Amino acid sequence: MKTERETETGAPYDDTVLLHVEGRTGVVTLNRPRALNALTHPMVLRVAGALDAWADDPAVGQVLIRGAGGRGLCAGGDIRAIHDDARAGGTASAGFWRDEYRLNARIARYPKPYVALMDGIVMGGGVGVSAHGSVRVVTEGSRVAMPETGIGFVPDVGGTWLLARAPGLLGTHLALTGSAVGAADALLCGLADHFVPAGLLPELTAALAAAPAGEVLPRYAATPAPGVLDGARPWIDHCYAAGTVEEIVERLLGHGDPAAKEAAETILAKSPTALKATLAAVRRAGALDTLEQALAQEFRVSCNALTAPDLVEGIRAQVVDKDRTPRWSPPTLADVTEADVERFFAPLGEDRELRLPQ
Repeated sequence: MKTERETETGAPYDDTVLLHVEGRTGVVTLNRPRALNALTHPMVLRVAGALDAWADDPAVGQVLIRGAGGRGLCAGGDIRAIHDDARAGGTASAGFWRDEYRLNARIARYPKPYVALMDGIVMGGGVGVSAHGSVRVVTEGSRVAMPETGIGFVPDVGGTWLLARAPGLLGTHLALTGSAVGAADALLCGLADHFVPAGLLPELTAALAAAPAGEVLPRYAATPAPGVLDGARPWIDHCYAAGTVEEIVERLLGHGDPAAKEAAETILAKSPTALKATLAAVRRAGALDTLEQALAQEFRVSCNALTAPDLVEGIRAQVVDKDRTPRWSPPTLADVTEADVERFFAPLGEDRELRLPQ
């Protein structure tokens, strides 16, 4: 049921996002547990409406976002809906992305502490509603990833901005492989700020109702188990410095470290076109000045990807039919031309571009 304060947010009621206030904390609970809290367009609008209302509410000192069901914060966007829209030649996905990316920018500039509990699965759109926040908490169960190349897509929701700013070339590695990282590696890559054992999250949430995040977190933050990326920096930084995806794969296969070979094999299973577009997107995002500029670039890439064959095929293979045997077009990296990559960055036209306050 809606609370009085929930009604005051002005967001249309939808039980896939639950809103309430505990003490001085506005709490957002993504509530599609059977779908790992994957975001729909109404969910995005509802979260955005709550953030707008709470930003001006003196009774709300901070915001907390979490996922229902115990398996994760959010597994991404509703890619079945994107698949169906792309097959039908529709434009609904562009409208969803426009509002989703606006929400990502809003989170990054939010005037009050924005606490994201990144427990369990946090992928794609889940990264967008968490990793741009000012207080990002991971647990021993966190699995954080931008796995878009596996469905013929390119990291979005500000993911190219975040990955481009990870130490060395760790972000490029994560972007191309789509690999998920645990708590220590999420902290290393700048995707999170604090580690808190999952069993303490209920106590942490209760404490946040009574005190600011800056006072509460030091009492619960701990040191996570060691990750794997820091020790892999030598081969990652060497191999991913190559100029093209083909050269990156060649270096990985020739390096000698079993983990490098495994990364190469992982990359070669992804969409060749998406891989090349992703490498270009991350490198271009690294040269941009603001998150908003990166989101505008990602909006172009996403909208152009909607008309490319690999997005529909990738979602079909991974999510719809689940045969895990996508038929990519073109089928190999060598077949993907520079023109094929550049079409992802082509202007959409003045009336379609995403424009955000800088």
